[in-house]
Amino acid sequence: MLYHFYGWEQTGGIHPVTDQSPSVHSPRDLYDLLSRLWCADTCAPRLRQDWTPENKTLGQCSITAFLAQDIFGGKVYGILRPGGNYHCYNVVDGCCFDLTSEQFGDEANELVYEGNPEQFREVHFAKEEKRLRYEQLKRMLEEASARPK
Repeated sequence: MLYHFYGWEQTGGIHPVTDQSPSVHSPRDLYDLLSRLWCADTCAPRLRQDWTPENKTLGQCSITAFLAQDIFGGKVYGILRPGGNYHCYNVVDGCCFDLTSEQFGDEANELVYEGNPEQFREVHFAKEEKRLRYEQLKRMLEEASARPK
């Protein structure tokens, strides 16, 4: 299958470090599951009015990156965006991937995935709405990954 998120080609060798999502064996599996779960309720409130099923990754970056970290380990980094917000992505064993890069359309080609600061959940989840969206998406993922396909 052809994916469009940044770094998808190199994710085949990344495997879970936990068994919290039994049907997730790679970041591609995680993307497949999340593609059915991302919704306006899990989108960042400031972007929610622009969220559509066609742009399902919009406003999902930090909660998705920290979920991926829960499953695969590694670190979360952030690209500083206009307006002072960070766009989060993952690096695991030297492999960089961004499950939500599609939200930027053609602009995704301009994102620089090197030299960015590490991001920490304690900082991101200090915003209660973000922590609650993360917990909601995590619950949804756990339920979906426990169900047979």
